[in-house]
Amino acid sequence: MEENKTYTLSVYTENNLGVMNRMSGIFLKRRINLESITASQSEIKDVFRFLFVIKTNEEQVRKLVGQIEKQIEVIKAYYHTDDETIYQESALFKIASDLLFDDREIQNIIKKSNANIVTVARDYFVIEKTGRRHETEQLYQDLKPHGLLQFVRSGRISVTKEPMRISEMLANF
Repeated sequence: MEENKTYTLSVYTENNLGVMNRMSGIFLKRRINLESITASQSEIKDVFRFLFVIKTNEEQVRKLVGQIEKQIEVIKAYYHTDDETIYQESALFKIASDLLFDDREIQNIIKKSNANIVTVARDYFVIEKTGRRHETEQLYQDLKPHGLLQFVRSGRISVTKEPMRISEMLANF
């Protein structure tokens, strides 16, 4: 049996109502859990890019990409391993303001993690950390004992090391 790995699926689509619903149905039917989802405008005008991070084997991911590409709005879908991509995610941590001034350890945690303070208000301050999942998770673990008021993490954003040539493909249509 093939070993499960982390794969990033890049799916280029038209921006039509319901496309996300139909794609998530494909994952559901195949019983594949999504680690993260990110959607944004792509490098091509009027084309959106969805990034799905999943753990599965290569045979499954190949079948999944084939099924996703059958959706009418899907222009092209790719899959890549972590070694083939450059990826990051972002996290925000909201903490009580008094801790910033009264607890020296918080300042050391922020400095050690290379995080940034993005807002300081009377009752709270917000820290932003961009990096790999293990880095945002480590900061979460370091800050949790001090009391997090809120925490949110983005899905993965990534670009491939090798060109995907999607722009060239679209120019040929």
